[in-house]
Order: sequence, then C-alpha cells, then structure tokens
Amino acid sequence: MIPPTLFHRAGRKVFAAGWFHDGAAKGETPVGFGNNWVIVGVVLRGTVFARPICLPVYACLVVKGTMSGSRLWLAARAAARLARLFPDRQVHVVADSAYAGGELKSLPRNVTWTTRPRADAALFAPAPPRTGRRGRPRVKGDRLATITQLAATADFRPTTVTRYGRVHTVDVAVTVCLWYSVFGPRLVQLVLVREPGRPLLALISTDLFSRPATIAERYAARWAVEVAIADAKQLFGVGQTHTRTAQAVRHAVPFALLAQTLTLTWYLTAGHHDSDVADATARAPWYTTKTTVSTADALGKLRRVLITARFRPADPVTPTAAEIHTLHLAWDTTEHGLAA
Repeated sequence: MIPPTLFHRAGRKVFAAGWFHDGAAKGETPVGFGNNWVIVGVVLRGTVFARPICLPVYACLVVKGTMSGSRLWLAARAAARLARLFPDRQVHVVADSAYAGGELKSLPRNVTWTTRPRADAALFAPAPPRTGRRGRPRVKGDRLATITQLAATADFRPTTVTRYGRVHTVDVAVTVCLWYSVFGPRLVQLVLVREPGRPLLALISTDLFSRPATIAERYAARWAVEVAIADAKQLFGVGQTHTRTAQAVRHAVPFALLAQTLTLTWYLTAGHHDSDVADATARAPWYTTKTTVSTADALGKLRRVLITARFRPADPVTPTAAEIHTLHLAWDTTEHGLAA
C-alpha cells in the first residue's frame, strides 16, 4: 500500500519543505506546507486486531526539483526494492489514481499494481496475433470505449466481497485490456464495481490471476494505511520533531515509523494476551462497545511493560519511594491515555 503523506512543518530553512496537496486540510484549498513523504506499508489480515492493519516499512522523502520530486518514481523504486528483498514472494501494490504513469512499465514480474484509472484513460484491446506479413507487429489492439461507456454495456454479475469488516453483495464486470501509456504491453484487468447508492468504482490491476472480488477487497484494505498514518501522527508523534537539516529531516520520520512497526510487531508476536480487551474495558467501564484491541492498547501495554521491566524482582536494590511514585504516575498516565 502506497499513500502520499504530508507532515506539517514551518520555516523557510526546513529541508525539502514546500506546498503540497493535503487531503486532511480544511477549507476550499486542500494544500499544506511541510515535508511530503511516500510511505510503503505492509497490510496484515487475520490478526488479533480483527481488522487489516498496516506496518510502515519504507518512507521516501519528496524533494522538488530532483528525481525524488516524482512520487510515482519513488513508489516504483520502493516496490522494486521490496521485490528484490523477497524474490520468491508476490508483491501486490495498491495505490490511488495519482500513482499511474510510464514509470510502471518496467515493474518486476513479481510485482502487481492495482490503482484507479483516470476517467479519460486510453484503454486498448490486447494485441492481435501476428499476421505473418512483413513489418512491425501491432503491440496493442483497437482502442476501447471510455470507462463510462464500457460500464453501460458490461456484463455485471453479483459477487460477494468483504470490505471494512462487512460482507457486501455488489455487481462486478471484468475486461482484460491494455493501459499502454502506463503499463506498456503488460495485460491488465479492468474491474468495474457497481452497488446501489454509490458511484461506479473502476480498478485496474496487473494481477490477472486473482478474482475480481479479491481485487476489490485488496483496494478496500488500503484504508488500513490511512489509519496507520493517523496513528503515527496522533499516538507515536511522527513528524513532530523540529528537524531542519537534510540528514535530520530524512532520518526522523522513517525512524519514528520504524518504532511504530516494531511496537505492533512486538504486540502481535509477544505482547498480546486474551485478557487485554477485558483489562482495557475495566479501566474504562463506560466504554461498553469495545470488543477488540486497538493500536493505543498495544502502545500502552508496551509502555507498561518497559516501565515494569525497570524494577526486576531479582534486583537486590529496593526501589526508593521516589522511584515507586514515578512508576505509579507513569502507569496511571498510560491508563488514562488509553481510556481517552
């Protein structure tokens, strides 16, 4: 999953800071000033969180006036790097409509890319078979109609998909085609999702082996990235450091995102206990609808474990009254923060 993220900054001497699109901005102009990052996260399903969660694994700083000024270029390089690290794994990338361009023509074969096409995307039929005549063979077929026109004549079939924790029945139509300006000669499937009360959803994916329902569910899981970024800003304090130089700016956000990933990894592998939900509810008895753990629960438990680990039972030195007071104060602060 690859989203662009703006961390607000102030000051003319902050490295790579500038005006960028900010989806969370208030007002008619969705822009903000700060450092813009392309963040790559791995989405996990079927964990104790009972929802897809995202673990940030890679962050690229957007620097205007350089090759790193292209978010798509950064995203393609990040996907290629993951493919090299895991050559035996299939890497499924999901991104929004801003991440579609000629840089994706050279993607590794073990990387699939799913995105939303533009309304005026030029789609073509697959290349026809060779005729045996002299001359260059055709690399693409005839141009197809617009996506709206294709949807008007498409053969929609009811399909069950699981998105956002619920099971939906939607109408899905699939067309195998070429988006030559973006993916070159690589075949893609155009997945059209139609459901009452919602606008038509069009997805294009280079993954030809997954079912259309899987493509739709995969794109919906992209919301986990937005939740992870919100947690990074609100819970882990990512982007709050007052860095200005190039080296400091480049290192601060990736390091904080790494701490977030390590926290969730620790909780999934060693920190979780079946009683965590009951403990959280006991500390906040007015929270009667809580049924699963949250990122705040995982972070709070890690803090309590680290605080408690400072006072080992085998340590012959008895803690002082000031140390015990500090322990209780930190523990109470963590609990109150979780309750909030």
